[in-house]
Amino acid sequence: MAYLFDRVAIIGLGLIGGSLAKAARGENLFKKVVGVGRNEKNLEKGIDLGAIDSYTTHLAEGVSDVDLVVVATPPGVIIEIIKKVVPYIPDGCIITDVGSIKEEIVKGAERLIADNDKIYFVGGHPIAGTENSGIEAIDPYLFIGHKCVLTPTPKTNRVAFEKIKTMWEKVGCKVISMDMIKHDNIFAIVSHLPHVVAFSLINAIINIKYLQEDILSYSAGGLKDFTRIAASHPTMWKDIFLMNKENVLNSITHFQSSMEEIKRAIAEEDSEKLVSEFEKSREVRRAIK
Repeated sequence: MAYLFDRVAIIGLGLIGGSLAKAARGENLFKKVVGVGRNEKNLEKGIDLGAIDSYTTHLAEGVSDVDLVVVATPPGVIIEIIKKVVPYIPDGCIITDVGSIKEEIVKGAERLIADNDKIYFVGGHPIAGTENSGIEAIDPYLFIGHKCVLTPTPKTNRVAFEKIKTMWEKVGCKVISMDMIKHDNIFAIVSHLPHVVAFSLINAIINIKYLQEDILSYSAGGLKDFTRIAASHPTMWKDIFLMNKENVLNSITHFQSSMEEIKRAIAEEDSEKLVSEFEKSREVRRAIK
């Protein structure tokens, strides 16, 4: 059987890394998978769940004989990890990531491999996931029907790009190529801002002190659905907000402006303005598939 990759290292065996390993093994894309991480119990669970064949807590050992390295850690440490593994990976190896910030990661990775024309990097961002994290949350069907954005540059090796594209397509993604700067602008609005709002809303509610009772116990489906993503991994989202700082701040400014419009309409009892704003939102939301 011809595999897409014979030996793969997944660095960071959480929801995305573990789900990719499990899905790719199910599609016979990976012959052997080694999990690389710091938590041995987590890595042992990866074997139990059938996501990996073996594991190690040593980066150099994990990548020494692989033809693909997938860095699936929180975004803030991706460049640091790539810097550590580059001296140990063999010629012909492809490195890819799953981070939801691309400009800083892609530019950093390309600097690190600039002196080696036999190691390749392809930036990636699968737009799939849940508020859950960790190896227990892995799902081999996680990527089916979702988009995956790849961010090639003029330095990206075409053969490496096509192999990573095929990998994501085979596990169920629709692959889109996008400029890394455009990616970070778009996702600051459609992904990062909603997380800012969800985190802020939950914190605003719990900081209301004048009601001497657990007001969250009265919440119905609306609040739960709207704030589901507030249960997302704190470290990962801290990294995302800081690495995409300017774009996230701009999106927050736009949101504040929209909030002020509605606040002003309520204060002035402007019924027509309120209905107009709500109808506009309703139409746009209904159009989202």
